[in-house]
Amino acid sequence: MAAKMKPTRVDFIAIALVLATGLSWWLGEGAALTQGHLGQAATLAVLALAALKGALIALDYMELRHAPALWRRAVLGWLAVVIALVLLASLLPRP
Repeated sequence: MAAKMKPTRVDFIAIALVLATGLSWWLGEGAALTQGHLGQAATLAVLALAALKGALIALDYMELRHAPALWRRAVLGWLAVVIALVLLASLLPRP
């Protein structure tokens, strides 16, 4: 008889990443139905999900949660800059 395995933090994070990916896809599909333009709220939601997913991957899968603070700050800072630039580009008026 097989022993019961207790789910770990990584298991819950994997589930959260799959759910966040599904939600991002669903929001993007909504944009496809409205001629390719996400509303501002949906755009912010997709970017927030991307930031959350990036942070979870960096901290738990790249094992930066227990790394020196300099490495955590560098990777999460880079992520914040990229998300901010994408947000800025999405808010600029289109020609």
